[in-house]
Amino acid sequence: MALSRRSLFRTAAAGGLAGAATLVLPGAAAAAPALVRSGRPVLTHGVAAGDVRPGSGLVWTRADRPSRMVVEVAGSPDFRRALRVPGPVLTPDTDLTGKLRVPATRGRVHYRVVAEPLDGGPASAPLTGSFRAVPGRGEPVRIQWSGDVVGQGWGIDRATGGMRIFSAMADRDPDLFLHSGDTVYADGPLTETVTLPDGRVWRNEMTPEKAKVAETLTEFRGQFAYNLRDDNLRRFAASVGQIVQWDDHEVTNNWYPGEILTGEVGERYTEKRVDVLAARGSRAFHEWQPVDPRTAVDGRVYRRVPFGPHVEVFVLDMRTYRSANSANTGRGERILGEAQARWLVDALASSRATWKIVASDMPIGVLVPDGDTAWEAVANGVPGPPSGRESEIAGVLAGIRRRRVRNVVWVTADVHYTAAHHYAPERAAFTDFDPFWEFVSGPLHAGAFGPNELDPTFGPRAEFVRGPSRQGASPLEGFQHFGELDVAPDGTTLEVHLRDQAGASLWTTTLRRT
Repeated sequence: MALSRRSLFRTAAAGGLAGAATLVLPGAAAAAPALVRSGRPVLTHGVAAGDVRPGSGLVWTRADRPSRMVVEVAGSPDFRRALRVPGPVLTPDTDLTGKLRVPATRGRVHYRVVAEPLDGGPASAPLTGSFRAVPGRGEPVRIQWSGDVVGQGWGIDRATGGMRIFSAMADRDPDLFLHSGDTVYADGPLTETVTLPDGRVWRNEMTPEKAKVAETLTEFRGQFAYNLRDDNLRRFAASVGQIVQWDDHEVTNNWYPGEILTGEVGERYTEKRVDVLAARGSRAFHEWQPVDPRTAVDGRVYRRVPFGPHVEVFVLDMRTYRSANSANTGRGERILGEAQARWLVDALASSRATWKIVASDMPIGVLVPDGDTAWEAVANGVPGPPSGRESEIAGVLAGIRRRRVRNVVWVTADVHYTAAHHYAPERAAFTDFDPFWEFVSGPLHAGAFGPNELDPTFGPRAEFVRGPSRQGASPLEGFQHFGELDVAPDGTTLEVHLRDQAGASLWTTTLRRT
């Protein structure tokens, strides 16, 4: 990786300050506030990289006190000829987290982070990491995806190795990771022990914030802090550029805008207004994840991420703009919202990448219930033409066909099992679309469920499915999954693998460019 002062200043000109967490560009460090504490700072939760774009990448960290984040970047792990990039002051306003966009021109970018005290004393011990810059022509690309972390009562059990799937993923040296949502379970308190059906005892590491549902900003922040106590996750986050989206459990199960929590769920909460909880959850998400809200269309989640000549990722937000969960058959029901649906078609049509990867936080054809009478995702279980939220997705699929967009692949998680779904108009009630694949993976570290039934509206066929024999199976029972996309150097093929938690391939197929 070649770094220069000129490339540094080009990166600095890319945009201004935005988002919940402290985020500055090189050369634009924030002024120090009057919050000074003596002693040497400590970086408390590791480092992470994300939102990699042509020419730059985002580095994240957190300190134990107000201090200045400083990053050195280099083309080799010995940090010879490293470039020092002063960053933001980390303050309690952002839970002492911060992000800094650094130059990343080619190859593997190595970075070293310290927190410098505001009184001029010794800096923290450094933490190092690396990420892959956007690849050039003739370079292969490996992308992983999955979702759902610390769900259904399965937290960090150090005696069993913690969240080992993240080390298995890191061992495969991906260039990019798409986190499909449910990055935390803010609505999923942990207990100290869980007894498995075979008598084994799972022992959760506990923190106060994981002992109840999250309601305050401090409690939402504590969900992310808890996950980063795991050594496997910290190793992975430090070494792989991440593209992160959210779903429901960053706030509460199956939430939608305007919802008021009632019944048994409402009894668990003092704050029952979901919009209030969502605002706090969103703030914590943006503080604790390596995401740059300036790159999102709406300053939140949905965005496009070009990653070399052969790959572009289109990140969706199926949570913020949805209509209320219901029987899902009425007119005007939404899961993307009109603006996002229109953006998706336009963005796909304008992409020059060979492979267009739609990172969706929920599957299209899988039936996902919300209680006994409502539906949580797109499908509604009604045979025949699209209705409810299906109509919005039908419009997207028809738009893709009319604009003659080729090589579109959907990846998702959410349903806690892994599957390969092929959608084809000859099997469907709605036929105005081109055939496409949707690949499902997960969970990363949560209870395993499924498989669920498929809705026939868009003609899905399950080519492969793997789920547990019992619902809520623990990570010890072997049904944690991640997926992998390998794009050939010339872009002619995309090889898909659905993998288990040790990295073994369970199913594979090769798609060819059309």
